Amino acid sequence: MPTTPQARTRARRAALSTLLIASAAVLAACAALDTPRAQEVDAGANGEAAELRLGYFANITHAIPLIGVADGTYADALGETTLTTEIFNAGPAAVEALFADGLDATYIGPNPAINAFAKSDGEAVRIIAGATSGGAQLVVRDGITSVEDLRGATLATPQVGNTQDVALRAWLLDNGLRTSVTGGDNDVLIAPQENAQTLDLFRQGALDGAWLPEPWASRLVVEGGGNVLLDEKELWPGGDFVTTHLIVRTEFLAQYPETVARLLEAHVATGEWIAAHDQEAAQAANSAIEGLTSKKLGDDVLLRAWSNLRSTNDPVAGSLQTSADHAAETGVSDKVDLSGIYELGPLNAVLAARGHAPVSAAGLGSE
Repeated sequence: MPTTPQARTRARRAALSTLLIASAAVLAACAALDTPRAQEVDAGANGEAAELRLGYFANITHAIPLIGVADGTYADALGETTLTTEIFNAGPAAVEALFADGLDATYIGPNPAINAFAKSDGEAVRIIAGATSGGAQLVVRDGITSVEDLRGATLATPQVGNTQDVALRAWLLDNGLRTSVTGGDNDVLIAPQENAQTLDLFRQGALDGAWLPEPWASRLVVEGGGNVLLDEKELWPGGDFVTTHLIVRTEFLAQYPETVARLLEAHVATGEWIAAHDQEAAQAANSAIEGLTSKKLGDDVLLRAWSNLRSTNDPVAGSLQTSADHAAETGVSDKVDLSGIYELGPLNAVLAARGHAPVSAAGLGSE
């Protein structure tokens, strides 16, 4: 998001009133948190943290943090709070870091967030904003043209229990094909691994396909010669489903509401810029990926991947319960009650101050 330091300063001043509104909303929300630890840290809160440790992926599905961190929007919004970032390959690893107190907030897919919420009995995390909808496909080798052709195939996903892994297992199950999380009998073997390794193995003919997020789905098509057997958006009403959202540790939310408000201000401002500068934003995200991985996406991959995504503040909460149900059905996790997983009041305060409509928690939390 190219801007001058002077422009950023003017924007920061204009945003001060918004930050105060958002902070007030967060404080009100935190007062409602009923865990003993949350009450304890809230009692001594001063609102701003010395450091915010933020996780995200070097994937185009994480365009908002990719662009906003790289161009300084997040650091500017956080003011005196030091921004520290860490890059992950898939959501479960980010959750592990969060549980180990190595992260305060992270951009992540729906199923790892659901697992984090469930494993902590609904106490450890809250979803505070959406980030991306769409951008996941099942890409296969030549010769596979139907779901029945997948019987006996080996398919890859980014990690066991991540969003694409659950989506693939659920779709196969719906089509009468079994998979196993524990190595038991299966009709399709799923081999979770890092996305770069998946591309290499697919090129070598060692994999029959993969269900991946962008830009990796496009890389399998453009660089690996694969074909799209299924675009995940075909499975959702209106083609809209959550791919990436922003979660925060509940304790951090309670202790540092002003810092969370400033994080959301940067998130929304970056999303606004992306909406107003579509193609420039694609190139900015690509440059950020190059800075993190030392390799830029080819223009053909970039444009294909970018067209499959939508940056959004809306967490598409209605799709989350379905994802949770899929995880339980496929044996990836137990059935979980998601009531309270969303804390969207702070985001809606920022959106209102900037002239945007509120987003919904679909009955799974506060707004």
